Amino acid sequence: MTMNDEELEQLSESEQLSETETEESGVSGDSAEPAVEVEESPEEKHAAEVAVLRDQLLRTMAEYDNFRKRTVREKEALRADIITNVTSDFLPVMDNLLRALEAPCTDENYKNGVQMIFDSFMATLAKLGVEEIESDGAVFDPALHQAVQRVENDSLESGTVAKTFAKGYKINDKVIRFAMVAVVN
Repeated sequence: MTMNDEELEQLSESEQLSETETEESGVSGDSAEPAVEVEESPEEKHAAEVAVLRDQLLRTMAEYDNFRKRTVREKEALRADIITNVTSDFLPVMDNLLRALEAPCTDENYKNGVQMIFDSFMATLAKLGVEEIESDGAVFDPALHQAVQRVENDSLESGTVAKTFAKGYKINDKVIRFAMVAVVN
């Protein structure tokens, strides 16, 4: 088999290129083993791509899961803030209903109507998660109570709430309105 001139030129050029590559890579041409470039098989390339894509997918799934959890937390916090704001606007109305119940009244039907309105209002607040802050007879807690008066009372311990002037309310651990109380010296 004879080679024509073009094939000889291509062969000599490829030999020159391979010598330049071996010199650049630091491998001498005198070594017993020729420099062999290891090419990845298509299966190995595919496996590497799959690994990269799997890693990206797992990271994206984790980011989405974190986003979803953060969104739920923010939504719950926003809901509590909205309920707090709206409820705080209605608390004076409830205070007036309570005063109407405590006032003397000769018309029993009228008093029953006010009681039903008050009970309905309290049931609605309970559905929203609003709780009344315990005050009468409880130990004074500045995180829940606002002391507006100090009183002397021998039957109660010092630091105990003697009287409640205005009821306090909270949602979970967030205070909507502090209970205004008188505290025993």
